[in-house]
Amino acid sequence: MSKSRLHQLSELGQSVWIDSLSREWLRTGELKRLMDEDAVVGVTSNPTIFQKAMSEGDWYDEQLRALLAEEDDLKEIFFRLAFDDIREACELMRQVWDVSEGQDGYVSLEVDPGLAYDTQGTIEQAQRFHEEIDRPNLYVKIPATEAGLPAIEEMIARGKSINVTLIFGLDRYAAVAEAYIRGLERLVEAGGDLTTVTSVASFFVSRVDTEADRRLDEIGGHGHLKGKLAIANAKLAYQRYKEIFSGERWDALLPHGASAQRCLWASTSTKNPAYRDVMYVEELIGPQTVNTMPKETIEAFQDHGEIRGVTLEEGLDEAREVFVGLAKAGVDYDDVTRVLEEEGVQKFADSFDELIEGIAAKRAELVAA
Repeated sequence: MSKSRLHQLSELGQSVWIDSLSREWLRTGELKRLMDEDAVVGVTSNPTIFQKAMSEGDWYDEQLRALLAEEDDLKEIFFRLAFDDIREACELMRQVWDVSEGQDGYVSLEVDPGLAYDTQGTIEQAQRFHEEIDRPNLYVKIPATEAGLPAIEEMIARGKSINVTLIFGLDRYAAVAEAYIRGLERLVEAGGDLTTVTSVASFFVSRVDTEADRRLDEIGGHGHLKGKLAIANAKLAYQRYKEIFSGERWDALLPHGASAQRCLWASTSTKNPAYRDVMYVEELIGPQTVNTMPKETIEAFQDHGEIRGVTLEEGLDEAREVFVGLAKAGVDYDDVTRVLEEEGVQKFADSFDELIEGIAAKRAELVAA
């Protein structure tokens, strides 16, 4: 039997995670099927994903009814619902985590997006999530805002694994990697065990093209640059990854069991229907990376994805030329990434608010019944 396309990605050193989680998938065996048939070895979640899961069907009604009898805080009710799903998914993924020696098999839960600019609040909530879920294959997601950077460092220094989310720019990525390495160095100084802590740096891909293309349309012309920045950005990020996680400073951590912070490509479904629906998968294949996809992209890639080898290493000169071309056209890369970060935080905050409103509506519905 020939290997599926996604199994071929894993042979090239890229892990496939899915950016969806629901109680329905856990209880019906759908997540297990994705693991078996589609080489899925990790799960990410965010407020948008939970909002969708909890608004569909009645999978949460029984537990919600019980929680409403003892808890008034709707945000707390959400956390307790989510904790159960995350623990169950961690248990399902535990064998993957064991076999991969802690590289894969992770399930991610995001801190409240309202804390994106609150360093101490982020640290306290991330610590709580790790303590209450209490699974070695939990990733707590912290956004790569300026306020998030010291929280990331602190959690790594405490030996807690972190998925750094909402990365758009190369300079911010370098700061994220620096926070991770400093955290590891502090952990070594404190006599901690580096073999139990890992991290991924999650680049949001398609949104970069959406914003750059919008600006190109406003300027007019330069059509050859459209749909180019996201892939160029990721390819240059991968080159920085290889530079950062090598050399004397990094080598000093290796005897203590340090693992490099892998790049994770997120938001890899194309937003523009004019683009090939699997181009962000096809163009970002490389070892020691993660591609987290929605189910629709997994299905599309299994159906017609093309694998040319390690595409992350192809066209690096062309990638640099994209940056030059956009600057000449009048597109400010730093401003693109700044806007995307702000919008990314706001979108997740809006989804979190909708999620809490949905729990309130469900409460009213259950009470009325």
